[in-house]
This record gives sequence, C-alpha cells and structure tokens, in this order.
Amino acid sequence: MSQGSTVRRWRDWFPTPTAGGDFGIKRWVLLEANRMAVTGALLTFVFVSFIVLGNIWTFEMQNLLTDTSAVQTVLNTLLSGMILLVSIVVSINSIVLSHDMSSVSNQEDRVKGASSFRKDLSALSGPDENPSEPAAFLKVMSRTIRERAQHIDDDTEGIDPDDAEEIRDYVSSVAEKAESLGSIDDMSGAEFGVLWKGMEFRYGAEMERAGKLKSAYGGEESDHLGDRIDHFMAALELFAIGKEYFKTLYYTREVSKLSQTLLVITLPAILINATTILAIDAGVFPDFWLLGLPPLQAFVAATFTISLAPYLVLTAYMLRLSAVARLTSSAGIFSLN
Repeated sequence: MSQGSTVRRWRDWFPTPTAGGDFGIKRWVLLEANRMAVTGALLTFVFVSFIVLGNIWTFEMQNLLTDTSAVQTVLNTLLSGMILLVSIVVSINSIVLSHDMSSVSNQEDRVKGASSFRKDLSALSGPDENPSEPAAFLKVMSRTIRERAQHIDDDTEGIDPDDAEEIRDYVSSVAEKAESLGSIDDMSGAEFGVLWKGMEFRYGAEMERAGKLKSAYGGEESDHLGDRIDHFMAALELFAIGKEYFKTLYYTREVSKLSQTLLVITLPAILINATTILAIDAGVFPDFWLLGLPPLQAFVAATFTISLAPYLVLTAYMLRLSAVARLTSSAGIFSLN
C-alpha cells in the first residue's frame, strides 16, 4: 500500500490530501469527515475563542464574571436548552424510525419490491458480485450504464452526420461519468465515501437528455435507436431506485447515530453545567491558571464549551444531512441547480 493511501485512510478524522493532491476542506467538513471530528473542531474553535477573548479583554472579562449574574443566566438558559434539544431530536428520531413500524401489508409490499429490485440487479451482475453492497452496486451500474450508452452509438447509421455527432458526444459524456462512478477501488478514509460517489451522479439530467434524443431521432426512421435509448433509460431508472434506497438507509442510520450521540454527550454536559452554576453561586472555583487566564475565566470558558457540545454535535450532523439532501434532490420530475 502506498504512503498516500495510508495517509488517506485517516481522512475520516483529518483533512488529508486526496488522490488529486488537494485537501477539499469544504467537502471534508460537509461529507467525508467523521462527525466527532467535526464536533471536536467546533469545540476547539469555541474554547480557543474564549481564551483569546479573555487574553485580549482580561480585566473587563473578570469584572463581568464576578460583578454580574450574567454567567448564571446564560448557563441556566443553556441548561434548559440542552434538555429541550435532546427531547426534540429524540422525537425526530422516533418519527424516522416509525417508517419501519407499519402494517403487514405495507411490509409485504416492501419485501416484494426489494425482491423484485434484487432480481433485476442479479440479472446485471456477475456470479462473484453482490450488488446489495453499495460498492458492488456502483460497479454493476457503472458497467451497465456505460455499455448501454455505447450501444446507442452503434445504431446511428442512416442518421444525419450532424445528428450522429450529437449522439456520440452524449454517449461519450455518459460513458465518462459512468466510468468515474465505478472507480471506487482506490477510495478509502471516508465512512460513507462510496455513497457520496453514487449520490453525485446526476441521473436526472441524463434521463432528460436521453428522452430528448429519443424524441428527435428515435422515431420511425430508427426504431432500433429508440429501443436502445429505452434500454439505457431503464438502467438509469434502476440506478435511481438504488440510489434513493441507499439514501433512505443513510438517513435512518445517521439520525439514529445523532440521537445516540446526543444522549451520551448531553448527560455529562448537564452535570457540568449545573455544577458550575452552583460553584459560581458559592464562589468556589478550581485554583489553576490556564494560558495566563485567571481561574474563574478558564473555568467559565471550559464550562461554556462543554455546555455547547450538544448544539455542536447537532450542527455537525445537520451539515451532512443537509448536504446529502441537496446532492440528492434530483429524484423528482424537476431538478434544481
């Protein structure tokens, strides 16, 4: 294994260089990074901001913390907000999971639909391929889309040269995108990296273009070309179904992980927050200086950072959930750029 591949295996936790040599910080934060890594980065930013502010405004900050009740008020507000936040997120999680709690007839339809879809995939896959796995599914669909697109180019005889050139350009473009879709052997370091690869394939635009080509050139003068385009669009539809199903699985898993993480983090955050309120009220603080800051300022900075942890966890997860929703917005009849 090359040194570059070894480094990229840590891409879940650090924005290491990609195969192209760039870091892709925005993509890393929105999609590839482990959510705990993003949360840790946000927590570090909040704590460092408090420290820097305390060093710049040391005496005024000390007076603010000792002569007013603003700190207790803010901490009380954060305490109430943490409890409310967990309640809301757990309720959302219950709504998402309620999709799996349905009647027998609905479950039967789901199982039959899954079986039918699996049969269609098995007809396209080889004996050593398991298309129920995301990586294998992308490879199978990449090969199928590329082959069926190239078959369209085989039926351009008898068509005006300019029209045939337009079809060849389209086939070449689709083949290139399909080739990129299946190039996942060197992917590493991202928990959902394979899913991001599939979600970025905009099948809606390709289906719309194929439909226009069929209307223009797949009529009575070229029945075979129309059939080839229909065959190609069927492959895109199969890919679309698989992509949307994987997206549903991702949402279910991600929201469940969000609820679980919030429940684990919020309890110690509540305890530390409540302890700090009592300590400030009694005037009892740890006797240590941190980076030149008085004990009270360092204590409050650490407490504020910990109290914000549940909100920062929610921020980290919602960044990726919203990014996935935007990337997969092409399932309907309209596609927004």
